[in-house]
Amino acid sequence: MTDPVFEPETVERVKEFEPLGIQAFTTTRATGTYRLDGADPSGDVVPRWHALQAGLGVSRLASARQIHGAEVLLHAGGWRGWLRYDGADGHVTRVPRSALAVGVADCVPVFLAHPNGTVGLLHAGWRGTVAGIMTRGLKAMAGFSAPADEVLVHLGPAICGRCYEVSPDVYAQLTGSRVTRPTVVDLRAVLARQAGAAGVRHLSVSPRCTRCDRLRFWSHRAGDTGRQVGVIVSGGSRPTEHMTIISD
Repeated sequence: MTDPVFEPETVERVKEFEPLGIQAFTTTRATGTYRLDGADPSGDVVPRWHALQAGLGVSRLASARQIHGAEVLLHAGGWRGWLRYDGADGHVTRVPRSALAVGVADCVPVFLAHPNGTVGLLHAGWRGTVAGIMTRGLKAMAGFSAPADEVLVHLGPAICGRCYEVSPDVYAQLTGSRVTRPTVVDLRAVLARQAGAAGVRHLSVSPRCTRCDRLRFWSHRAGDTGRQVGVIVSGGSRPTEHMTIISD
């Protein structure tokens, strides 16, 4: 029987990665919230994480308490179970059948994949975008023989450019342009430009807006406290170290 977490109505799949044999998706409201510090009892949320790992059939599931920064973790073998690192917003691995997850509810889940099996997953809000999490994620991928011009990048469901209004200061940090009043900005378009500047040639973008399609996704801007998760499962050869932190 198909695990309900992975039925078509409960996840938004990254079909562009399927030719590589890499599974990637974003969950929806139908699977429930994965937020550990929200209003839902931990006794309800923690079993969801364990069910996610079991449904994926992987021995490793890496996640983190996210801090809207640009720290990227490189995960290797030598551990099993569900890892929750304290304070990071990105993950990269090439250990076969390892899963990475980030929580989102308007921020962008950035999926990275390479034909050699290396995968990455980034949580990109405006702060992380300004801090350069896209560049750091691609740098981490390159360390596993996955250069930017060969990496497939997918920008998953997130708040769209019609719904995401920011202050003049935030707008200037994201775009380099000055405005005098709150203005809407397309965060995925900013990330796409950063990816292109880093050498990415293969990029796709989900048409889904978490706020416009609030019946399907959680949206922080719409007042929701729940979180969906972006998930990616790796393939490829095994690295030699346990975990490394990528930073400037």
